[in-house]
Amino acid sequence: MFADQLGPHFVDSTDQPVLLIESKAVFARRRFHRQKAHLVLSALRHRAAELGDRAQFERAGTYREALDRVSGELSVCQPTSYAADRFVRGLERVEVLAARGFTPSRGDFEDWAGRRGAKRLLMEDFYREARVRLDVLMEGRNPVGGRWNFDHDNREAPPKQPTLDTAEPWWPTEDEIDEEVRADLNRWERDGDVRFVGADGPRRFAVTRREALHVLRDFVGNRLPGFGPHEDAMLAADDWMAHSLLSAPFNLGLLDPLEAVERAEDAYRSGAAPLASVEGFVRQLIGWRDYMWHLYWHFGHDYRHRNKLLARRRLPDWFTELDADGTVQARCLSEVLRGVREHGWVHHIPRLMVLGNYALQRGWSPQELTDWFHRSFVDGYDWVMVANVVGMSQYADGGLLATKPYAAGGAYINKMSDFCGDCRYNPRLRVGPDACPFTAGYWWFLDRNADRLQGNQRIARQLTARTRLDDLPELVQQEEARGNSIP
Repeated sequence: MFADQLGPHFVDSTDQPVLLIESKAVFARRRFHRQKAHLVLSALRHRAAELGDRAQFERAGTYREALDRVSGELSVCQPTSYAADRFVRGLERVEVLAARGFTPSRGDFEDWAGRRGAKRLLMEDFYREARVRLDVLMEGRNPVGGRWNFDHDNREAPPKQPTLDTAEPWWPTEDEIDEEVRADLNRWERDGDVRFVGADGPRRFAVTRREALHVLRDFVGNRLPGFGPHEDAMLAADDWMAHSLLSAPFNLGLLDPLEAVERAEDAYRSGAAPLASVEGFVRQLIGWRDYMWHLYWHFGHDYRHRNKLLARRRLPDWFTELDADGTVQARCLSEVLRGVREHGWVHHIPRLMVLGNYALQRGWSPQELTDWFHRSFVDGYDWVMVANVVGMSQYADGGLLATKPYAAGGAYINKMSDFCGDCRYNPRLRVGPDACPFTAGYWWFLDRNADRLQGNQRIARQLTARTRLDDLPELVQQEEARGNSIP
């Protein structure tokens, strides 16, 4: 079992022996967030402790070194990255089983994709078929409430107050295994074996099945009712809002998404949570999450190298270091990078509309950005980030996944957050010393990529509007001079 396959649904019986491997080389090859390294090692060691004599727990420099110590035939559920998949399929004594924790199977997805013909592989169509197939939030063949999607209801701007007034999440309590992990990471870093980015603990995310179930119960009971309306909103003083904090335990394999879907649907059926919130949460799991997993394999390994907009700028140090010295003045970027630095996590809108949006505007390498998201987020894995960043966030596939680039100016951030009020930049200005980097960057992005975006009807009006800007030459000169400097 890999360290992202730790739940009970990855073993076939209660007495099946299990091999777990802790590879130090994984953290030596690239610079991960400190809390991500802690989370993965803590989860792996907790699982080994739970399994007791059933587990053979090998700590080694590499997976291959550990496997040399193990005799006999092995099986493994399909790994979650191309690299790991190639590795296990190259081992003679390992049987590779089908992936678990996703619906539908890869074969079923390919059948669905094949039936689409020349049509786009739209997530909404995939999601609706999943609802029918799994009989989730359905009344016969019709969606409950008469609508498939309550996304429009779930885009409210944040309230005019510092926080949502939602119950604080339940936090796990660290134990002696966490203490051991922290000591090991400190020693490895002190010895120069590894280097991390971001701040250390306390551990905020579940690492055991028991903790994950507790987080799920707490979310459905206390936070799910308030999740929907403000799921796209951002508040500087409320890092967690009403989000579930379940992405990390899901991606460690501690929960099967269907059990969370069933629990959320029960909350709706019992009247404990409104339909819009429940539908939004369900769509994240059997819609977006499953969709990303299957597109990762469907598009193929070379998809990660797509770069239709020819974005090749390197990520600047102030960004990769998570604004460690606090020099970023654009408040939205400063606050979101603080969240990543302190927690290794921010929710989906800061990822897409602040971090990804800024990278798209600046023309940063989508491949570098994908790797950065993978390493810097506690829930980041190759299968999670490739399609999300290359396709959704950076439009590097030229529209294979998203119907338009997710670029927006400061007006969007001003509407959906409280970041702009105390910012030194003005979201209404695009030229001058107080011009918002997002507002100016938006028009610079359109102008720089106008030829490549021609023919996209969803952005045609904006492309035309840019030609009417009297200050466009001055704006382009300003943004080219700004480049990757600290905003």
